[in-house]
Order: sequence, then C-alpha cells, then structure tokens
Amino acid sequence: MQLFYNADIDESTESFSFDKEESRHIIKVLRKKDSDILHVTNGLGLLFETEITLASDNKCIVEVLSIKKSPEPKFRLHLAVAPTKMNDRFEWFLEKATEIGIQEITPIFCDRSERKSVNKERFEKIILSAMKQSNETYLPKLNEAISFKEFVKQKNEGLQLIAHCEETDKKSLKDILKPNESVTMLIGPEGDFSEKEIALALENNFQPVMLGNTRLRTETAAVVACHSVVFFNENV
Repeated sequence: MQLFYNADIDESTESFSFDKEESRHIIKVLRKKDSDILHVTNGLGLLFETEITLASDNKCIVEVLSIKKSPEPKFRLHLAVAPTKMNDRFEWFLEKATEIGIQEITPIFCDRSERKSVNKERFEKIILSAMKQSNETYLPKLNEAISFKEFVKQKNEGLQLIAHCEETDKKSLKDILKPNESVTMLIGPEGDFSEKEIALALENNFQPVMLGNTRLRTETAAVVACHSVVFFNENV
C-alpha cells in the first residue's frame, strides 16, 4: 500500500484535493488517473480509502470511499535527544524511530552539545516521509528544541528515564519498564551529559538506566531505546 498524507481531513470529510506539489507527484510521477484508488492518512490514526475523481496535476481531487481508525497506542514514548554534530546522524534517528513507532521527540541542547540549532521544518519532512513509507497512520510529534534544564523541569508523561555513560548505579532498561506505561527518556550528546545535568535530572525524578554493555553513539542509543521500549510492549 502506498500512503499519502493530508492534515486537514477528518471523519466528516467526503472529498478533498491535494496541493499542487502533491497533485503533480500523484499524476505526473506516479501516473495515477481517474478512478484509481489512493490511501490517505491525516496522521491522527485515520486511514482513508479514496477514489480519484479529477486527475489534474494542478489539483488532484478524490472522493472518500471508506475510513478506518487505527487502534491508539497503549503507551506513549517520548525521547528527548541532543542533536548530533552531523545532521545526517540525527535525521537517521528521526527516520528509524518513526518507523519503529515513537510518538514524540524533543531536541534538547546540553552542556556538551556541539550543535545549538536545528532545522525543524526539515526534520518534520523526514518524519512525515518515514511515516508514509512505513504505512503508519500516527504522525510523531516533533517539539521545538529547548535546553536540557528547561526540559527536565517541565511535566513529562509516565516513567522518566535518563541514559548516560557515567559509572554510577544504574538499572538495565528492560528491568525498569512496565507494560503499557508511557516513557520519557533523555539521550545525551556525543560527550554525554555533564555531571551537573545528571544530578539535575535525578533531582527532578528521572531514573538512570543503561542501554547495554557498550558505549553507543547518540543516534544509536536513541534508536536502541526506541526499539527496546516498543519491543518490550509488543511482547508482554
């Protein structure tokens, strides 16, 4: 199934049109024509089966034939991850985490972060593309980038965890997870969290965890964390 996206449709929608760019892609590139079937999601769990009623590369119009609602996730996984020095590494994480099944992502700037700005618009395009490629109907939420200090002091959902490399008392992630419990986890920059940041996280009720016995890159740690939480909940 090839999946398309339109954020403006809901269960009351009977017909709608794609914008010019998407219309051109559908008609000129994919060579779709009148009466062809397209599957579309609004990123909120709805899957629309539609039929093309006007195959124009300026304005492709479709009629909704049926709507299916995907089950809502039983838990939410929110990763707060320090942007990597090389953008392509963070973008790889965004793509893979979306495919695996993350719900929310926040870029965080830390004491040892080498990158202090992000291109949110580009990140959103990568997440959207990964959602469509994996035939998911829920679009992960990408928050504005904020400082580590701001993030740990705000109210976060579910179990609050911090994965770091310091030789301190830490539990294995698999030993701390509970079925269908939402998780908010912090993943640090290439140089790891500072001791001050770790202390601040603990003061704000984050629990320290380890993701394995080897030292992982930021983007690898984030993907491992994402897969571990999703896999755990799929097998309980």
